[in-house]
Amino acid sequence: MSVAKNAVVQRIKNICKERGIAANELANISGVTPSTVYSLLSEERKNASITTIKILCDGLDMSLGEFFSSYEFDDLGQEIK
Repeated sequence: MSVAKNAVVQRIKNICKERGIAANELANISGVTPSTVYSLLSEERKNASITTIKILCDGLDMSLGEFFSSYEFDDLGQEIK
């Protein structure tokens, strides 16, 4: 899993923990299938679509700026070497 993808997964997990919701509930409030959320959280999936992240943010009533303005993204290194 890329460093950036891992940061996205950690951010989603932390938000769910802070709000006391499970992945299924995140799917429900965002209007996506649970398999979409579980796929995004899976280590086997290499990338996270910005469109999917935006849809989840809409369900969480937060902006993309709020989502990415978090310590999980502060020290990401270069993906391209």
